[in-house]
Amino acid sequence: MTDRTVVQTRSLAPVASAVGSWQLGWRAVGIIAALSVVGLHAYFQRSEGSGWHLAYVWTATLFTAFAVLALTRRLLVSAVFVTLLVTILVHAAAAKHKAMNMSVHAYDLVFYLSSASTLSFLWASYRAELLQLMAALAAFGLALVLAYAIDATRTRRSVAVALMLLFAVLTGASAVMKGERRNTQQYWEDLVVSTFYSSVPEAVETLWKGQLFEAADAAPGPLFTIPSGCPATRKPPHIILIHQESVVPPEYFPTVAYDRRIDHIFRSGDGTLRKLRVETYGGASWLTEFSVLAGVSTYSFGGMRPFVQSLMAGRVHDTLPEALARCGYRNTVIYPLSQNFVSNGPFYKAAGIPEIFDKTTMGARSGNERDHFYFGHALNLLSEQIRTSEAPLFTYIITMAAHGPYLKPYQPEVDVPGGGPGTHPEMNEYLRRLSMSRLDLDEFKRQLASRFPGEPILLVQYGDHQPIATRHYLGFGAVDSAEDVALGHDSPGFLTFYSVEGINFDVPRLPDVPVLDVPYLSTVVLQSAGLPLSDSYLERRRLLDQCRGRYNGCSDPGTMLKFHRRLLDSGLVDAR
Repeated sequence: MTDRTVVQTRSLAPVASAVGSWQLGWRAVGIIAALSVVGLHAYFQRSEGSGWHLAYVWTATLFTAFAVLALTRRLLVSAVFVTLLVTILVHAAAAKHKAMNMSVHAYDLVFYLSSASTLSFLWASYRAELLQLMAALAAFGLALVLAYAIDATRTRRSVAVALMLLFAVLTGASAVMKGERRNTQQYWEDLVVSTFYSSVPEAVETLWKGQLFEAADAAPGPLFTIPSGCPATRKPPHIILIHQESVVPPEYFPTVAYDRRIDHIFRSGDGTLRKLRVETYGGASWLTEFSVLAGVSTYSFGGMRPFVQSLMAGRVHDTLPEALARCGYRNTVIYPLSQNFVSNGPFYKAAGIPEIFDKTTMGARSGNERDHFYFGHALNLLSEQIRTSEAPLFTYIITMAAHGPYLKPYQPEVDVPGGGPGTHPEMNEYLRRLSMSRLDLDEFKRQLASRFPGEPILLVQYGDHQPIATRHYLGFGAVDSAEDVALGHDSPGFLTFYSVEGINFDVPRLPDVPVLDVPYLSTVVLQSAGLPLSDSYLERRRLLDQCRGRYNGCSDPGTMLKFHRRLLDSGLVDAR
């Protein structure tokens, strides 16, 4: 040993002595671990549900704790890790809810750190929150280092591994017993820890695949290009696209008696009822909105599909609004709720709709006004556009009157027909609301024709999903939640409608297919308006014919996966 080594050893001796004097034995560490369990249990009981939900969050937390214990052999480190993990998750979820109305997902770390532009956006828009998170993570790391240094306990690794494996099995069992995570759970302000735990397998699967979007490894054919202009041969029509919330033609249910005057509101200008297959039942309208505007299926995102709007905002291109903007359209959306609801506002803007008229902007008294309230705003918007500009208007209207629940009458003072004798009470109330929708839509069409006689207008409607009131006629009358209605992709519970009508101009022939899958609707809108189709929409039109209106259900699934590969390789979808 050299003199220098002796000097260094002596200089470190006070540090080692100080650390040693602060080391904690089994009694102190046991008390700290017990306090951690008490604190976590108090929070879990208050905010993480009960029954199998509570069992799931506890088994997953203990699995994590024993995994850390197996790695470090230190009980204090394990207790500090899970306590601080839950604490950071809860506060991060609160901050994300405030900013984006969403909870924390395990893929967030990859998603937000994988792009310089995303980091730049966070730094510019949420700098305080980002700095707080960085400080919390730094404190987390320092706390673990300190706990590691002062923990004098040592656990046999074989015991820790055995407990870890036991709780891995218990976590899996409790996950099965509690059931799948709700589509809307990511937007709740409670269950944030169990929501995060449930998202871990999805994040791992996505990382394993290397991308969010299902696609073939390779695909023949040239890359898709986006045209710089729009060589339209005639004056483009104004386009009104109506997202009819929770609307399905009641004639799909032959045993239901109702006022047949409703039927005509579901027909296109040629008098034909056209079926639309959507990808959600009873709720999660944003899934249908995404497919309509982006022209791709939410099923293609696997387990990440409930978050597709927030994940893909700014990452999907040549959308329906962007195609319209190339043709000079002013793009607007009339939205019944706050534009930040389920991150819709950022997605609309990124997809090419910069003007959002939401509940606050319109001065709505509630989030579910009668349809004529939103139609009135659309009429005023169209009038203003014609008066001040030569550009055509695209307005996307989301209605809300037909939205559930159906346990009490909507506007009971309005005397309209419901269902006939023997109709389930919820269906009866739903039919009342359809009767109101009929009155409002008929008046809207009359106003469009009378107020704008020289303006070509394309009116397209679609039902975003069936109302939960139909569950009684689909064989699920015993359940209360839409997400407990287990349907196969080809179930009649996914069928709604779409209609296309020209006002002051003739609509080209519509696709002759038994059912149209919702991702093709954007192609139908562009073609019905007589607008030129870009490469990707020409391919969608070809696939529509080849697959007879099916998207995921195409008889040759590889065809659609190759289309997806071309979208990825062309930069029209960025799903890494």
